[in-house]
Amino acid sequence: MASQKKGTLDKNNKYDRQLRLWGDHGQSSLETARVCLINASATGTEILKNLILPGIGSFTILDGNKVQGEDVGNNFFLTADSIGKSRAQVATELLSELNEDVSGDFLEENVDDLLQKNPAFFTSFTTVIATQLSERTLLDLGKVLWTANIPLLVCRCYGFIGYLRVVIKEHTIIESHPDNFHEDLRLDYPFRGLKEYCDSLNLETMDKKEHSHTPWLVILYKYLQIWEEKHGGKMPKNYKEKVALKELIKEGIRKNENGVPEEEENFDEAIKSVNSSLNATGIPSDIKALFEDPSCLKLNSESKNFWVMVRALKEFTENDGNGFLPLRGSIPDMTADSERYIQLQTVYREQAELDSIAVAGHVHALLHNIGRKGTISDTEIKTFCRNSAFLTVLRTGSLEEEYGADTANTEELGRHVMMEEEEDASDEGDDTVLYILLRAADRFFTEYTRYPGFFNNSVEADIPKLKACLVKLTHDWGLSAGLKDDYIQEMCRYGASELHTVSAFMGGVTAQEVIKLVTGQFVPINNTFIYNGQRQTSTTIKL
Repeated sequence: MASQKKGTLDKNNKYDRQLRLWGDHGQSSLETARVCLINASATGTEILKNLILPGIGSFTILDGNKVQGEDVGNNFFLTADSIGKSRAQVATELLSELNEDVSGDFLEENVDDLLQKNPAFFTSFTTVIATQLSERTLLDLGKVLWTANIPLLVCRCYGFIGYLRVVIKEHTIIESHPDNFHEDLRLDYPFRGLKEYCDSLNLETMDKKEHSHTPWLVILYKYLQIWEEKHGGKMPKNYKEKVALKELIKEGIRKNENGVPEEEENFDEAIKSVNSSLNATGIPSDIKALFEDPSCLKLNSESKNFWVMVRALKEFTENDGNGFLPLRGSIPDMTADSERYIQLQTVYREQAELDSIAVAGHVHALLHNIGRKGTISDTEIKTFCRNSAFLTVLRTGSLEEEYGADTANTEELGRHVMMEEEEDASDEGDDTVLYILLRAADRFFTEYTRYPGFFNNSVEADIPKLKACLVKLTHDWGLSAGLKDDYIQEMCRYGASELHTVSAFMGGVTAQEVIKLVTGQFVPINNTFIYNGQRQTSTTIKL
């Protein structure tokens, strides 16, 4: 028992900072995840490094290549004495030294052969990361994982270009951790517990200390009641009315015997909070869209917990919630005495608990109706209710759709090509054209079985060949505009090389997206991230 406690304490200390980001449950998801990395390239090992350090459960490297001199030159996890040895084995051994809690394995086999012999191998993982793969292999792998709804992250470094594509049929996020959001205070539609608590306090009969330490939320509630009495029950809507409400609150600040207003921070906070706290309570449009999603409306015994809870949430808003989502149950910090702050906090938490219980009732009824075995825990339902205003569903589109001439997002690509071609285009250029150049390089590889400029003596000769591939590609997309020759020359000069600095950056970016997918927290990119190492710029685009 003592050793178990010690192990828990050690792990808490070891992962302290990240536990503050995604909590115990997020760390638990991370520690049970199984990740497959295809190719232990410089980019691949940098990605794994950033997953092993925070404690990913296990990883398997699939790589049929032997270590070569160029690998040692750009990969910190391969050494000169490993030249000629299995790249998968050497990388696994050295990466495993980073964290004893993580188990590593390797398979020295060609990915194309494995896709032919045993495609089910790839569906045994939580997430698959593919680096430096050819277009044909990538499409074959993408089909297997898309059918199984297993996330595929395609990462590539090509000279100063970094590329990441997230591929997943559907990824649901409960804890999206939005950067900016309004507190759920319900001052425009106060619930019974809030009314009863605020009405039990009388500002007029309080002594000086009590008056100056009454939570600003109570003060705002009180003066909103006065405002509504004077304005036919209507809340202040526009800037002018909110300024008038602030003046009304300011009049409530007590004055000393000389008629000078006392310093009451709580009243100042109430005045400052008028604009941010009087947002209309309602259901966000993104959540309304989820209510109409076929996955919500047509539940079956195979439905995910997320969609069962979304349907329960819909039923709650239509019945118990009177058109509102469950109360979040939290309040911001404010100047107040501890006793009344805790009382107010308890009021919100108790209502949030009641709402959560009501949603749970709908969840259990739905599970029974669709004949689904098992249950959904109260903890999961509470987390869902607390984050019900921020639910997100990510559907990235498949690689097959992206690479199909008839299904590619040619309108978006054409827009970026035209922007690049315009005379008044900014000096910084458009990073999306780098994606088009990568696709042209892939077409070059398909035709010549090597990348443009791969051999030093072929750089100049490959420029017209790559340009021809680019023209064919844009023609297939129905685009008449082309790209500047400078771009084509740079692509040939890169020679498909992996620069460690670019690989290190993309390794961090990709690992971050893997963690988002594994923990089910934070919103991953949708769906393509492009990094321009020359200009130190990046862009995200849905293709």
